[in-house]
Amino acid sequence: MSANRRFRNLIRIGPVQVGTAYDHHGREKHTAACTAPRCGFSADYDSRAAAELAARTHRCPAR
Repeated sequence: MSANRRFRNLIRIGPVQVGTAYDHHGREKHTAACTAPRCGFSADYDSRAAAELAARTHRCPAR
């Protein structure tokens, strides 16, 4: 089942976008997702700082 989330507070750090949304339990989650072709990186974090750190340190294997 795909999650249909409404993201807010979006920023882009290199090829990675970081956004904030609420999960299906009503908790705030922060998602980091790479937009580069053939990369496929995305992860949910409990804190905005952790999501931004993941975005800053992400290296695409597709390069």
